[in-house]
Formats: sequence, structure tokens, C-alpha cells
Amino acid sequence: MYIQLDGQVLYYEKTGEGKPLIMLHGNNESHEIFNEAIEVLSDTYTVYAIDSRGQGMSATPKEFHYIDMAYDVIRFIETLKIEKPILYGFSDGGIIGLHVARLNGELISKLIISGVNMSPKGLKGSAISMIKKEYKKSNYNPLIGLMLKEPNFFDFELEQINVPTYILAGSKDMVKSSDTKKLNKYIKGSTMKILPGETHSSYVIHSTRIAELIIDYDNS
Repeated sequence: MYIQLDGQVLYYEKTGEGKPLIMLHGNNESHEIFNEAIEVLSDTYTVYAIDSRGQGMSATPKEFHYIDMAYDVIRFIETLKIEKPILYGFSDGGIIGLHVARLNGELISKLIISGVNMSPKGLKGSAISMIKKEYKKSNYNPLIGLMLKEPNFFDFELEQINVPTYILAGSKDMVKSSDTKKLNKYIKGSTMKILPGETHSSYVIHSTRIAELIIDYDNS
């Protein structure tokens, strides 16, 4: 389904019945990475899987910034009158989730993020090199280039977040463990879980593991 939010058109799919859950994918991906997880989650939740601006089937803007994507999500919740959804974001989606939580945290009941860095410096050197190669190969796609410039969270911005927050990362993640620990430190009352043997995306993309982690946290 498509929705017009001010000047931005987003595509999303709504599946299942129950407590509302919004899912946000990573950079240069689409809602389809969650297909397997949604099959599990839709038994318990009304899942809204969104294609972020310029990705999947959503319209492409003139430029990309995570905070603009966060305002898209805020307007999405307000326009559809979704009552206190859980917000899950993977990688870029988690960055967007952090912005939503600090800007309008009262709109959501819980925030779950995985594989999220506070700044580009929070990525491992091998990940930065890979992104730079992909950026050049893509003829300098600004969406890919975004990862080299943003996010840039200040400690005090994270300290403003009052939403119950679950921070996930793989033990082999492309995000430095020190950055994951900083998120846990600055977000009051947050819970952190490092998943042994998992990479940045192994438990998320086309996997039911993330569904299990979401359900376990929500029921804890």
C-alpha cells in the first residue's frame, strides 16, 4: 500500500492482527528482508513493514538524511493513528528508530534496534572500506554515501530517550562493540544483548531469529 506523507510517498505492507509493530529495514534494502520474520510475527502482531524513502517501492527524495526518514515514520504513525506501536529497526532502520524515540518517543511503546552505530566512526575499518567501494561502484549513490556521513548522535541526545529500548548486535557485527556499549550506557534503562556467532545481518535478513528476539523482549 502507498501513503502520502506531506511531500513523500512511502510504500508499506500491513500483515496480521494484534499489537502494532513497525519494522524498518537497512540501507539500500526493502521490507522484503523481513518476509520470514513477518510470517512468525503476524500471528501475534499487526506488522507494518515500511520501505524507507528512496528504497523498495517508496518515492526517491532529492537528498537523504536519517532525520527526514524519522519524520516519515512519525507522520506515518500519526496519519494512520497507530496506537503505541513497538518500533523495530535494523541498521539504518535502527538509526531512524533512535531519532523517532528522541524526537517523539511518546508515540511508541518500545524500541528495538540491531546493528546500530552512533556515528560513522562506530563502524569497523573493514566495514568503512566496504562501504567506500560500494559507494564508488554505485556511481556515488547518495543513499550509500549517507553511511559515510551520518548518523552523528551526541551523548545528550541519547540521554533524552525514555522509551524502553532493546539493543542487539552480533558478536561479529560491522559495528564496533564499543559503540553498542555506548548506546546501552547513554539510553537510560536500556537492555543490551550481544548474539554469539552472529554477523551484522545473519539473524535479521530472511531469518526468523529476529522474530523470536522481538517476541521474547516484548514478553519479558
